[in-house]
Amino acid sequence: MASTAPVHPVDEVPPVRQLAAFGLQHVLAMYAGAVAVPLIVGGAMKLPPADLAYLITADLLVCGIATLIQCIGFWRFGVRLPIMQGCTFAAVSPMVMIGTTGGGLPAIYGSVIVAGLAIVLLAPVFGKLLRFFPPLVTGTVILIIGISLLPVAGNWAAGGAGAEDFGEPKNLALAAFVLAVVLGVQRFAPVFLSRIAVLIGIAVGLAVAVPFGFTDFGGVSDADWVGISTPFHFGAPTFEVSAIVSMLVVALVCMTETTGDFIAVGEMTGRKVEPRSLADGLRADGLSTVLGGVFNTFPYTAYAQNVGLVGMTRVRSRWVVAAAGGILVLLGLLPKLGAVVAAIPAPVLGGAGLVMFGTVAASGLRTLAEVDFRGNHNLTVVAVSVAMGVLPVGVPTIYDQFPDWFQTIMDSGISAGCLTAIVLNLLFNHLPAKAGSDLAEAGGLPASGAEKHVGKPREEAV
Repeated sequence: MASTAPVHPVDEVPPVRQLAAFGLQHVLAMYAGAVAVPLIVGGAMKLPPADLAYLITADLLVCGIATLIQCIGFWRFGVRLPIMQGCTFAAVSPMVMIGTTGGGLPAIYGSVIVAGLAIVLLAPVFGKLLRFFPPLVTGTVILIIGISLLPVAGNWAAGGAGAEDFGEPKNLALAAFVLAVVLGVQRFAPVFLSRIAVLIGIAVGLAVAVPFGFTDFGGVSDADWVGISTPFHFGAPTFEVSAIVSMLVVALVCMTETTGDFIAVGEMTGRKVEPRSLADGLRADGLSTVLGGVFNTFPYTAYAQNVGLVGMTRVRSRWVVAAAGGILVLLGLLPKLGAVVAAIPAPVLGGAGLVMFGTVAASGLRTLAEVDFRGNHNLTVVAVSVAMGVLPVGVPTIYDQFPDWFQTIMDSGISAGCLTAIVLNLLFNHLPAKAGSDLAEAGGLPASGAEKHVGKPREEAV
């Protein structure tokens, strides 16, 4: 009898009930971030509530479509890994500037369409850069992604940035309660329940939050049952050179961040990203960004929030995240459902976010554990890269006096740290060393031996 080849965990299709539960868990992990971008941009442009609601439903719809393209894929589009797509925060400042200086939404959408096309064209070039991402660089980038996300979870736990009751003990107590539930389910529940620990924690936290007045569902009754985003709802796109240039810078930042996310998920799922699959994933990002410009929303990128969920739950199936994409499409077409999800209070999400985002950072440390730090400068590469990545997170205004293009690149801790790691790895591990230099440390290897293992996993160095 012929034996069938084993199915890789990434390609496994769980039962329908598990697909729905795991998928909903991914949606809840990224929902707050997904709707934040249209809220910030629309709020800065002083759009009326009806237009804000339209931006949100359009965003959720295209988020879902973009996720389906990325996970399922067609032809040379899609990395075919459990990758959740959402609006990038790297584009917020440039879009606010474009929208409030006379260009309006049509100028934003024109620049977004051009940026998306540029990503599609540049994807093969980025695919060839994968050799510059050895474990030394990938581990550092994954660590920076996790550290950069932790303040997001902290803001949620305190009540949400800008909340009147920000930092009140009741908010932190609710977040701590949700965190305790998530950890308890992970530790003591059966395997299936432990894998939806975040979903259970959010559900239990919401059940506690409602009677204590943390939230209400008043907005649900006001929301429409059906909402369909039509192309160019706010008018035909306009193409302004300054807007396009700033959005092209954003595109490069997004491609760098997305590369880090792809590599992180590849490490967690056991399906390492190859140059071809990286190019396919970035090409899907570009297509989704073009769709964003057409359907009244914004540039799309891989969401790091969900990278942590993949690592924490150890559910590696891309079809789970595809199911999450289907749920997002429904939320985009049925605003009333979106309003229900939007009613989940920030502290509930914060409690779950702390463990998810911490998992990303821990995954970076696990990757760095494969790297040999003896008799080389690898420790310096990690140290400086993490410092550059954390700098804009800890001091958000540090680059305020710099040009806009510089801020767009460096205000993102992920892109700043990633670029630093790539450059320092090239400087210390690829350029020829000075004649007679000795990199050996006490207890390490001599320089002649160090050259054989610099930047490589420890098992290759033995």
